[in-house]
Order: sequence, then structure tokens, then C-alpha cells
Amino acid sequence: MTQQVSIGGLVTGIGSWPGTDARESAATILGELGGFPHLVELPARGLGADTVGRTGAILVDINLDASTRSYRVVPRRGNIAKRAEDFLNQDLDALEEAWEAARLVGRDHVIKLQAAGPLTLGAEIEVANGSRVLVDRGALRDIAESLGEGLARHAAEVTRRTGARVIVQLDEPQMTAVLAGSLPGRTRMESVPALPEPEALAILDSAIEGCGLPTIVHSCSADLPWDLLRRSKASAVSFDLSLISSRDLDGIGQLFDAGKQLALGLVPSTAPEKPLTWKECAMPAVTLIDRLGFSRELLQTQVAVTPRCGLAGAGLDYARTALKVCTDVSKALVDDPSAF
Repeated sequence: MTQQVSIGGLVTGIGSWPGTDARESAATILGELGGFPHLVELPARGLGADTVGRTGAILVDINLDASTRSYRVVPRRGNIAKRAEDFLNQDLDALEEAWEAARLVGRDHVIKLQAAGPLTLGAEIEVANGSRVLVDRGALRDIAESLGEGLARHAAEVTRRTGARVIVQLDEPQMTAVLAGSLPGRTRMESVPALPEPEALAILDSAIEGCGLPTIVHSCSADLPWDLLRRSKASAVSFDLSLISSRDLDGIGQLFDAGKQLALGLVPSTAPEKPLTWKECAMPAVTLIDRLGFSRELLQTQVAVTPRCGLAGAGLDYARTALKVCTDVSKALVDDPSAF
């Protein structure tokens, strides 16, 4: 049985970060997010460092190479796969170095690892004929199983290097499109049928159960499938609160009722026109709880604070500012949520 880890009252990033310097980035994340740091993703390094290419370095017995449109499953490990693995190893080395420099030891600490979720991999990766993996149910199941096993190995390596416990975040930006059947095919004449929700749930849970770790499912998309997320094996759900409308409230309330933890994206991922204040960023979380009719104590026990999405598109100075504001927001929500 998966051991659950509470993220209530904590602060973390989504995963991506500006720049290309792994060591500087790891040191910054540990400095800003010492209570709940994450392994940094640096997509500015190019192919193999983006979410899907990086996840390819985690998959077991499945090799990816770049195609004209995305990534494709190939029989043998090529240069792109080697590049992705090199980037991942660089990031692990940087994390270990920063961890030792900060003198963090013991299993009281938690690290978050990110990977593309199986539904998004199914949407983004092609099989040999150029179709999305999504249209080949057997290949989709293989991807989910490979991902679960790979994440278990990846987490074990991080624990070996740091001694910390691991939480996994599955990034599912394509989840809504997969369920809606809105993904384009190879040609105008080809369609990609919607994946029925029961099958989507089984695929998602296969990866979660395969890794055997507390798992956050994250998406920055609108119109999330709240009932699927509630019924999933995920221990937490992460989303951009600015995209939520009144039609989402019942589904979010049911997540709380089911005991799911929520990581709320409250701070803009790119610099706004006016300087941020922690209070204006915190208020949507308070308003959400009030509209749902729950006690504000849930903000202390069942809610974590994050930026709205990854910070790779932000300047370095603003990315640091965003994490500082997240920390201020969380402190206010934890210290006295009734004060708002």
C-alpha cells in the first residue's frame, strides 16, 4: 500500500525553471523551497529537456527519438534518448550537491519529482506509423506500466542520494483533450477518438500503482475531469485556480470530501503588469473554501501553494519572486486563515 505524505501547508514549484544552469537552479530551489523542494526541469536546454523528452529518460524498455512533430517510439536508444538521460543525470548530480551543501539529512525531508503522465504521453508520443500512442490501447498500457516502473527506480535513486522520501507529480496537460477527443490526427481525414473515462482512469491508476509512491496529478488546463481525479489513486490534485469557474465547484468540493489534498496554483507564472502582493494572491484560495462551505482550517491541512504553472517562461528574477510570494501566501494561510 502506498504511504501517504501530507502536503497541507507546504509550498512547492510546478517543476520547470528558467535558464540552463542545473547547479544554480538546484541551489535556488533548495534555498526557496526547503520544506518541499522539487527536482528542477530546465526545458531551455532543448530536445530531451522538455517534459516528454525528459520522461523518456525515465521510461523502462521504451526508447524515444524525435520525429518531425513530436517524439516517436523507436527500437533502439538513439542520440536524443542519450541526451535526455545525460540531462537527467546532471540534474540529479546538482540536486545531490546542493542537498549536501545544505546539510539536509534524514527521511523527515520530502522531494517532488515530475514526469509527464501516461495520458499526456499517449497524446504526445507517436508509434512507428506516425499515429499517436493513444490510438493503440496496447501501446498505451505499455507506456503506463513502463512509466510506473521507471518512476519507482527514479525515486529510489533520489532517495539513495539524499535519504529523502519522494512524492511524484504526473503532469497531464493533455488530459482534457484526451477525454474530449479533440486531438488532431496525422491528416485532416484522420481523427483521434476520445478515450472513455473508465479506460483513462485505468491507465492513470496503472502508472500511479506502478510507482507505488504518493502522487500528485497536475494540469494547468481548464475543464478538468474532477470525478475521474476523485476516483483515481492520486493523493493530491494540482491546478491553476485562476482557470476555475462556478461549474467546477462541485467537483472540487468532492475532492475535499474524498480526502484529496489540493495544490492550488495561486501566483502568476510570468511577471504581471503590477507588482504582486501576497494578499491578492491568497484571496482566491480563501474565497474558494468559503464558496464551498468548508472550514478555512482546510487551508492549513489539505492545501499546498504553488505558482499557477511552471516558471520556465519567466525571467530568473521574477521566478524567484514568484516562489517568495508563494511562501508568503502559504504562511498567511497557515498562520491565521480566519484573518482574511
